[in-house]
This record gives sequence, structure tokens and C-alpha cells, in this order.
Amino acid sequence: MIYREAGQFKHTYASDQAIFPIVQDRWIVLALLAAAFCVPLVATEYWLQAVLIPFLVYSLAALGLNLLTGYAGQLSLGTGGFMAVGAYSAFKLATGFPWLPIIVVFLLAGLAAALVGLLFGVPSLRIKGFYLAVATLASQFFLVWLFNKVGWFTNYASSGTITAPPRTLLGVMVTGPEATAGVRYLTALALVMAFALIAKNLVRGRVGRCWMAIRDRDIAAEIIGIRPLRTKLLAFSVSSYYCGVAGAALVFLYYGSAETLAFDINLSFLVLFMVIIGGLGSILGSFLGAAFIVLVPIFLTNAPEAAGLGLPVALQKQLELMVFGGLIVFFLIVEPHGLARLWQISKEKLRLWPFPH
Repeated sequence: MIYREAGQFKHTYASDQAIFPIVQDRWIVLALLAAAFCVPLVATEYWLQAVLIPFLVYSLAALGLNLLTGYAGQLSLGTGGFMAVGAYSAFKLATGFPWLPIIVVFLLAGLAAALVGLLFGVPSLRIKGFYLAVATLASQFFLVWLFNKVGWFTNYASSGTITAPPRTLLGVMVTGPEATAGVRYLTALALVMAFALIAKNLVRGRVGRCWMAIRDRDIAAEIIGIRPLRTKLLAFSVSSYYCGVAGAALVFLYYGSAETLAFDINLSFLVLFMVIIGGLGSILGSFLGAAFIVLVPIFLTNAPEAAGLGLPVALQKQLELMVFGGLIVFFLIVEPHGLARLWQISKEKLRLWPFPH
């Protein structure tokens, strides 16, 4: 069966769709099973806390931005602000309504972020491209300023920080200082898996086709009956919902406590880099980009010590930034469509090997 996704044709088998209607390859199912049952048993505290949990949280944020920028073609630089809305909304809900289950808190926080994203998505009806990016950048600065200046969002804490309160799910501590890294990892994994499946269904259905039509030829899409108003606002709201849930998970499952500095413009650029490096218009690319952003700095930090080079800390940090930026430029030159396209090319070559034709 042939279907179109992100401007490229892909092939799926009827047997795969009968058994796994969402995923395309059985190795993805095996990877998910291993991530859920094997990783918590073998991974150390460091890998869970410093690598896997931030990877999952950033993957969810990159997935939301990819729906907006990669599939709908609406450039946004306000990801950090929408994540802040989700984080502060989750904090107010968790402290104001202690009886709410933590998963419901995450979902309601995403709803608050979706409403804010819907508001700031209105300029997309008249402007596009870099002008739209500047408009969303204004939302980034406004939202961070709002949470920094209005003490109600932090329950008037003198430190100006929000702290995840201890909450349980099915009798297990999920958030708070007593929550183990393994439990927080499994919670983040469940959220990411659920939202990734929803995103896959969205982009394969009518909504995704409307987004891609607006992205490729907005005037032609309007002529054939696609409503730009509803389509663009839906893209902003869905993307902001994902980013809001990711912001709540960032504080409750990763940081534990945070201030507005954690959601500054650097976070917006970081998520945008994940989408560009991983591949625009690709669900898998969101995960690959997040893995690249999370793992490469850790590798560059430990590489000099493993090689026996005693470099000063300041010099080592500057070299990390230089090498990291060089790798980003290199990958974009080698394959502008991101790591997802490189992975697709590799799979095609392996299917033909050793008998290419």
C-alpha cells in the first residue's frame, strides 16, 4: 500500500498494517518493549536521570514543534514559552487540586498551553515565514516575562521557583523528591509513546493532509476547499498542547524544580535544532534530533578525559560548542532533510545489499 507523508512516498505491507496499524516496522515494536521492560532494569541512575528522561521530554517537545513547522509549515520560535505555560499550569493544578491524578494534571496543563498557542497563532492568518517567527518570538518573551513578574503563578514563593509536589499514581510515587528515576522514566516513556501514536495517526489522516497542503501550496489548498483559518489554528493548538505537556514533564519528571530561566529563548532554539537536525515532517526525526542534541554534548564532555587529554574546563567548554556547531552544519550539508532521511536511505541500501540493482 502506498501513502504520502511529508512529501515522500513510503511503502508498507498489508500484513504489517493488519497487526500494527500505526507503526511501519516490527523493530519499532521491539524497541518499545525493550525500552519499557529492559532499560529500567539495566540502566544506571545516571543514564536514567541525565540521558533517557531528558531525551524523552525533549522528544515530546520536538514532536509538537514538528507538527507545526514540519507538517503545517508554520515557523515558530515560541516553544519555550508554550512549555512554560504547561509547566506553570501543571504546578498550579497540582498545588491547587491535590486530589487530581498526575496524568490528568499533565493533560490539563497541555490544554492550557493549547489555548495560549491558539491565541498566539492568530497572526499566522495574515503573515508567514520569518515574520511569523518574529510574532511567535514575541510570545516567548511575553510569557517568560509574565511568569517572572506575576507572583501568583509561583504561589508567591520568595525564590520565584516552582517545585513539583510529591504525587502518586496507582500507589507508586511518580513526582517529588522520593520518586525514583526508574518510575519517572517509565511515566515519561508512557506519555511519549501515547502522544507519538496520536501524532502518527494525525499526520496520516485528513488533518495531516490538510496541514501538508497548507505547507506546500496554501493558495491552492484554499482553492480546493481547505480552510486556512481552521487548519492553521488547529496546528498551533495541537503543537502547543504537545509542548505544554512536555513543559510539565520537564519540571515534574526531570528537573524537580525550575524557574523561568529554564524556559528562555535558548530552549526554543534547542527544540528547533532538534527538529531541523532530525528531519522536518518526520515523526522519527523528532526522536533522532532529540537524541543527537542530548547525546552529543555528553560524548564531547567525556571524550577528552577518555583520550587522556587534561584540558582546562573553560577551553573544554568552548571546544564542545565549536565541535557541536560544526557537527550540526556537517549533518545539514550532508543531508538537509535530516537524520530521518539518512536512516531511510540506510534502510533502503540494507534491503538491497548485497545485490544492488
